[in-house]
Amino acid sequence: MPTSVVSLKLKRFRYRFGISAPRVVVRSHVPWQWLVPPFVLLALLLAVGGWLVAQKKEAGVLGAEVESLRQQLKAQSDELSVLRTMAGTGQSAVSIERAAQQQLLGKIQGLEAENAVLREDILLFERLIPIAGEGTSIRIENFRVLKEAETRFRYRLLLAFHSDKQTPDFRGRLQLAIKYANGGKVLQLLLPEGRENAAEFQLEIKHFLRREGGFELPAGAVLQGVEARVLQGDTLRVKRLAQF
Repeated sequence: MPTSVVSLKLKRFRYRFGISAPRVVVRSHVPWQWLVPPFVLLALLLAVGGWLVAQKKEAGVLGAEVESLRQQLKAQSDELSVLRTMAGTGQSAVSIERAAQQQLLGKIQGLEAENAVLREDILLFERLIPIAGEGTSIRIENFRVLKEAETRFRYRLLLAFHSDKQTPDFRGRLQLAIKYANGGKVLQLLLPEGRENAAEFQLEIKHFLRREGGFELPAGAVLQGVEARVLQGDTLRVKRLAQF
């Protein structure tokens, strides 16, 4: 009898722990809420990476423009030095005619003016290089109004747009608000006046855009101020007063 009991216990032991024992699979359960933060973090990293690539590309475009302007400035400065030397020699030489001297001096003055504009443009483009963390923005830079005749004026401005991945370019329109006095009254002229020249004031900017044009006031009018406005639909995005 004891032998039968021992045999029965051995069979039970082999059944539970031997080769023929049933297999047990242990699986760890991970709540789905724990999987959300890693996926969100990965998506944010990819978005930040794309944004940094776009900023680097825009900075490279503006940097190339600045380098091109610097090269132009250096070439014109070298030419200006040569012309100054020629002018100094020519002024002391009897063989050079007065008309040629005046033409040479006029060219020197023109080059000096162009160099001043180039220096201003270099400083301007350096300010336009985007800074990490800035959002989209539209700016009016270097807005000037010059008098060409008694009632005729000319304007010149530079529009700069800082883009991002969602907004690669800017579409809008330019408007000029011209304030002048005539006959004891203060009046305002808005450009464009009608649909016939409205296309000239439409804007499509990827990085920066130069605009210049002219306007005419009635006889006897005195210009008091010019304001440039950039609108997107009916929304005013930016405005700036001109320098005279």
